[in-house]
Amino acid sequence: MKVAAVIVDVPTRQTDRPFDYLIPERWRGVIQPGMRVTVPFGARRLQGFVVDVKDHSEIESLKAIEEVLDVVPVLNGELLDLGRHLTETTLCFAISAYQAMLPAAMRAKYEKVLRLAEEERRGELPDELKSLFAGRTEVAWNEVEAAGLWRAAQKAVQQGVLEAVYNVKDKAGKKMVKSAALAVSAEQAEQALHSLPARQKEAVSFLLKRGEAVPIAKLQATLGISSAPLKALVEKGLVVVRDVEVYRDPYAHRTFQPSEPLALTPAQAQALAKITASVRAGEHRTFLLYGVTGSGKTEVYMQAIEEVLRQGKEAIVLVPEISLTPQMVERFKSRFGPKVAVLHSGLSVGEKYDEWRKIHRKEVQLVVGARSAVFAPFENLGMIIIDEEHETSYKQEEMPRYHARDVAIYRARRHGCPVVLGSATPSLETFARAAKGVYELLELPERVADRALPDVHVVDMREELRSGNRSMFSRRLLDELRLRLDRGEQAVLFLNRRGYSTFVMCRSCGYVVRCPHCDISLTYHRAGERMKCHYCGHEEPLVPRCPSCGGEHLRFFGTGTQKVEEELAKLLPKARVIRMDVDTTGRKGAHEELLSRFAAKEADILLGTQMIAKGLDFPDVTLVGVLAADTMLHLPDFRAAEKTFQLLTQVSGRAGRHELPGQVVIQTYTPDHYSIQLAARHDYRSFYRREMALRKAHGYPPYYYLTLITAAHQEAPAAAKAAEKIAGYLRKQLSNEAIILGPVASPLARLHDRYRYQCMIKYKREPNLSAALKAVIDRYQTDAAHGGVTITVDMNPYMMM
Repeated sequence: MKVAAVIVDVPTRQTDRPFDYLIPERWRGVIQPGMRVTVPFGARRLQGFVVDVKDHSEIESLKAIEEVLDVVPVLNGELLDLGRHLTETTLCFAISAYQAMLPAAMRAKYEKVLRLAEEERRGELPDELKSLFAGRTEVAWNEVEAAGLWRAAQKAVQQGVLEAVYNVKDKAGKKMVKSAALAVSAEQAEQALHSLPARQKEAVSFLLKRGEAVPIAKLQATLGISSAPLKALVEKGLVVVRDVEVYRDPYAHRTFQPSEPLALTPAQAQALAKITASVRAGEHRTFLLYGVTGSGKTEVYMQAIEEVLRQGKEAIVLVPEISLTPQMVERFKSRFGPKVAVLHSGLSVGEKYDEWRKIHRKEVQLVVGARSAVFAPFENLGMIIIDEEHETSYKQEEMPRYHARDVAIYRARRHGCPVVLGSATPSLETFARAAKGVYELLELPERVADRALPDVHVVDMREELRSGNRSMFSRRLLDELRLRLDRGEQAVLFLNRRGYSTFVMCRSCGYVVRCPHCDISLTYHRAGERMKCHYCGHEEPLVPRCPSCGGEHLRFFGTGTQKVEEELAKLLPKARVIRMDVDTTGRKGAHEELLSRFAAKEADILLGTQMIAKGLDFPDVTLVGVLAADTMLHLPDFRAAEKTFQLLTQVSGRAGRHELPGQVVIQTYTPDHYSIQLAARHDYRSFYRREMALRKAHGYPPYYYLTLITAAHQEAPAAAKAAEKIAGYLRKQLSNEAIILGPVASPLARLHDRYRYQCMIKYKREPNLSAALKAVIDRYQTDAAHGGVTITVDMNPYMMM
């Protein structure tokens, strides 16, 4: 008897374990861990993942597996192990972990097909399969199953003779193109050439030279022929027309000019030598490549990858979000050509599926992608790089709530290879680990070619207001913009607009109402006109006058990009502006199109939010203006100062990256705040020391770990009551070392018509934590059982909202 242990697609705590199923005779020796199967589960048929195959089961009467969805495993042994690790570290369900590793197309409905591999890669089809494939290039899997030819088919897939394809209904079917190929051997075709008319001879010669099927449209366009010669060749039996799959290539419309490695600075060469030594030795080390903006981190990455590929291994490069990919992809495709697959949220479901299949089939050795690319199914990893490692988008905010950095380090340890974390403004947690020697610090202190960092001017908007300037543009910034327009140079205007909460500030003196216990700005709640702290629960009424200067100019802050664009049109009517925000980049390819237009100098000013702050590199950008440096600074988040410093440093780094010197104008109502002053001086280490002292005083990471528990319900009292119960239970279960704050209303107190209350746990070592949290999740597992209360647990929160 053979038994498969299967994780079924029911994400609940009660079903979060393997269930045993009998493997029918015809699939014994075929089913392996990592394959997806269909199984009966109660009255339903569900998809599941085989996590183990064994000889017996403790259960006497077993149901049998009904259908096998894969011919070869879609998750290898390492990824199955990683899924188990994620369930422990993020408290997610195993099914959620495994599904997160696969493209969306493979979580949809699919039709399974076995197809002949491309001719140049194909070996001899086994005899028992020949009659099944007679005259066909693909066969439905249920036909193979009905003929009892599973083993033969599996062997043929492993040998590369056949390919397993999932035609995904409604989402991502494979893209087929009518193509022409020779129906006879090369020798027979050459013999036939002498007797063919000119046009037919051209077509046969072209196919002989190509040695593979060619799309008919391409053949006709290249040779300038009609369809008649091809029809004649088909009738003579010399040519066959068939549907051939083509990958959906999101970059097919682009041509990438090959690039050569650049000469390195001494600091770059030193960093590269340490990384490549680790690659050659096959040892796991985590490096922090800390380099100022424009110091050439990407070139170090690429030359390190060249060493990985020389060793016959594979590499993963993570970039924070879609805004980084067009230029990043350009660099990697230019250097590594067809060895690169790209995975990011801007691709269609079908494109993601095709890129994933290239990796799974071992057709590429390098993946460049956003967060989920960390799960690329490579089996011989030589390095993982995380660019802009401080970016919060590396943390997933729904199950499984993993951080890509943690996953990368776990995988790299398993493969015995290095992880390179790169940033001009590393997260405090990462830099603290480098300072303690847990990570190895590699520094690039200078820009390439000794280019100077841009001059930064901090403008006090309170003074602008006093002098009668009520515009959102300071006089300094307007003068600099006019100067760029006169010189034919370009400018980037950044509107620091992130987060939902409004903060209250006095426009006369810059005073912001803060919590007396947490050193965090209070959030204004319109209901009840009250100011609240979302960390300790302190609250106070909104006052009509500023407590600091007695002024009446209290304002709630928040300005949109459209408003800025309208103001620009009035003040600088001749300026050509490209606006990049959620509205203008909603459709597919819009990011790339807008950035290409800016690169082609079709605009003088690029105006945008977060998405233009990082990774962009334009030679004629000599001015960066930051319109509201304070917006993030006063969010109710202990990382507010860190995020502000990082963002200002990153956006400043867009200026003067090439021959022309750069200037930055930062507009702020709090010019004396250390994060703004130190960002203006490009002084990361001073910021690190100052911020670490505050974190230590208030008990925040990296001195403490955090866990955030949120209870939600359609009625506020029910959510509050559940959060109170949970906090009370945890106080009994955890040691006295753990600090439990709250419960308190979440900063986003109502979301999707549900009221939210949260409590936070701060701890250094807490052996009981995992068991206590699992018990909480178990108790509130089903909505119905607890009157509709839902619980979320984030073991390493980055979003405090």
